[in-house]
Amino acid sequence: MMTKDKGQRTKDKSNQIKQKARSLGFHHCGIAAIEGNADEEAAQHLKTWLAQGYHADMDWMQNPRRLDIHTCMPDVKSVISVALNYYTPHQRPQGNEYAKISRYAWGRDYHKVMHKKLKALTHWLQAQGEGIEARYYVDTGPVQDKVWAERAGIGWIAKNGNLITREYGSWVFLGEILTNLSLTPHTPHTQHCGTCTRCLEACPTGAIVKPFVVDANRCIAYHTIENRAEELPSSITPHLQGWVAGCDICQDVCPWNQRFAQPTDVADFEPYPGNVAPTLAELATLSDHQWHQRFPASALRRIKPQMWRRNAKANQQK
Repeated sequence: MMTKDKGQRTKDKSNQIKQKARSLGFHHCGIAAIEGNADEEAAQHLKTWLAQGYHADMDWMQNPRRLDIHTCMPDVKSVISVALNYYTPHQRPQGNEYAKISRYAWGRDYHKVMHKKLKALTHWLQAQGEGIEARYYVDTGPVQDKVWAERAGIGWIAKNGNLITREYGSWVFLGEILTNLSLTPHTPHTQHCGTCTRCLEACPTGAIVKPFVVDANRCIAYHTIENRAEELPSSITPHLQGWVAGCDICQDVCPWNQRFAQPTDVADFEPYPGNVAPTLAELATLSDHQWHQRFPASALRRIKPQMWRRNAKANQQK
C-alpha cells in the first residue's frame, strides 16, 4: 500500500509540474527518467558525428560533459523538457533583392523568453520541498535537448536533425530542467518521418548527408551564423539562395510543418521591423552602429556586423 501511495504522489507531482509549465506559457511539457546508461545510445551517435568532423568549428560540441547528463547534475533523476511554439504566419517576399533570415530569430531573443519562464518554473519546483535540486538550460549547457525532448514524449528527432512535434511541427524552442526528484516519466515519442526524404532532397548543399546526420561543414545555417572566416567557402556561396542568417529550407519543405504549423501566442516572437524583408543591398553596407540599433535583444546579435556584410555580399555574387 505504501508503494502504491508513493507512486500516486509521484504521479500527482508530475501532473502539477506539467500544469505549472502550461500556466507559465509553455506549449509542451514532458518528463524523462534517468535510468542506468540512459545516455549511451545518444552518446555513441554524438561520438560518431564528432569523429566524422561534422561539427566543423563548433568546438563546444566536443565537451565530454555532453556525453553524460550526470556531469551537469550528479544526483539527477528526471529531466523536465519543455517546448515553446515560435511560428508566425508572416511570409518572405519574392525577389532576388531580398535577404532571408531564419524564423527563429525574427523576434525577441528566445534565450531571454525561455530563461524567464524556466527560471519561474525552477523556483516554483524548488519551493515544493526541502532538498529539491533543479537546474535549467536553454542552449546554455552541455545537454542534448532534442534527445531528452524525444524521451519526454514531446516529439521526435527528424531526418533533418530538428525535433518535430505533432501539434506545431518543428517550429519550437526547447529547454529543460534537471532535478533530483523521481517523477513519473512519459512514454518516449515514436518516429513519424516514415519514408519521406523531402528535407534531404531540398537541401541545396547536401548538408543532410543521410537521414538524421547533418554535416555542419555544408550547412548554410552554420556558415551564416557560426563561421567567423572573412569569406564563405566557394562551395557554399552559389547555393545561399538569399540566406544571410540561418536557413529554413529543410523546415519549410517538411510536411509536418506545412500541415500543422500554427501561430504562436507569444507576442515576443512577433517579427521586429525589417527582419522579414530586409534587402541584400542594405545589409551589405550595414554599419556597426546600425547593427547595434537594428537587433536589440535579438538572437541575431550572434552574427557580427562584418558577418552580415559578408553574408549579404556573398549572395550578390553571380
